[in-house]
Amino acid sequence: MQKLLRLSQIIDRINEGVGRFTVLLIPLMVLIGVWNTLGRKIGNLIGQNLSSNSLIEGQAYLFALIFLLGAAYTFKHNGHVRVDAFYDRWSPKRQTWVNFLGALLFVIPFCSLMIYYVWSPIIDSWAVWEVSPNAGGLPRYPIKSVVCVFFVLLLLQGISEAIKNGVKLKRLSLGQEGETDHGL
Repeated sequence: MQKLLRLSQIIDRINEGVGRFTVLLIPLMVLIGVWNTLGRKIGNLIGQNLSSNSLIEGQAYLFALIFLLGAAYTFKHNGHVRVDAFYDRWSPKRQTWVNFLGALLFVIPFCSLMIYYVWSPIIDSWAVWEVSPNAGGLPRYPIKSVVCVFFVLLLLQGISEAIKNGVKLKRLSLGQEGETDHGL
């Protein structure tokens, strides 16, 4: 059990680091968005193009990075959307079962399946050094790769959540819920 908890802690640290990095991208995305908006408005007034397709796509890519790289961090911190009409009224043991089974039966298999399906299009994109069809657009192969990274990070966090909730269930069944939780 200690080895599994250690694995869970390593996964949590990875996703915590990725999530903290992702937060740093938000001001950059906002600044580029402000520039794109002001550049378009001011550019129309003076008859100059002050923005570009690469800046517009860069803003979209940053948004994608924030969403894709921040998802596992959000999952780790239980910040994902859930239907709380039932969950909030359930006992801690039932909530733990739902979290355990959700990770084991839905998150882990879904992410595994998606990694399998997104791998080939990503490889194809890299093979041709795919770029945006827009003039001055950005390469597409790096951002497509992040889709796979997203599923890998989410899969790892699903494993971590299954471990933590499995250990918690074991402790609840043994009547040890008051003991140290090792990050549970």
